[in-house]
Amino acid sequence: MAARDRFPGRMVMNMSKTFFLLLLLVTAVFPQSKPEPLDGPNRPFHDDLLDNLKGHWKVTGVLVGHPGDAELDAVWVLNHQFLEIHEKGASVMPGRQYEAQIYIGYDNASERYVAHWIDIYGGRFSETIGYGARSGNTIKFNFEYPDGPFHNTFTWNPESRTWRFLLEQKNDAGKWVTFADRTATAAN
Repeated sequence: MAARDRFPGRMVMNMSKTFFLLLLLVTAVFPQSKPEPLDGPNRPFHDDLLDNLKGHWKVTGVLVGHPGDAELDAVWVLNHQFLEIHEKGASVMPGRQYEAQIYIGYDNASERYVAHWIDIYGGRFSETIGYGARSGNTIKFNFEYPDGPFHNTFTWNPESRTWRFLLEQKNDAGKWVTFADRTATAAN
């Protein structure tokens, strides 16, 4: 009687070890590639609409019923992941100048714009991230601030080469009212 006939389990075990070693070798020689993540340093954010906002702008219009003039500068930053907007100008608080740093990016996984709005109102209000959707030449951002919901709508007018910034908030009666309605014109 041959040894293999006396120990059939040993032969199966040797075949299993051989198969496992072969599989390990193939995996080592041909590593499995991971798909490129939807967001990250190898996926810069390119947006034909927001490209129109690059540069220096003069902003005019109404801010809480008063003149809302400001200056605005926009540039792509952080490996072209965000459009950084620096705004400085009129404030709703008497005797104070408003200033904000805004970072607009895009979340490819969720298919939506994101806006990080950091301004003179401090940390509590900068905790809120705005999420936006594009429709044609408009991006409408929704913010859920501690004092209630807020919309900030950016609309590009290619004919006049201007931007309209319409800011709306929900009042105590639950109705949307205009907080600001301003137009940006290139200052170059």
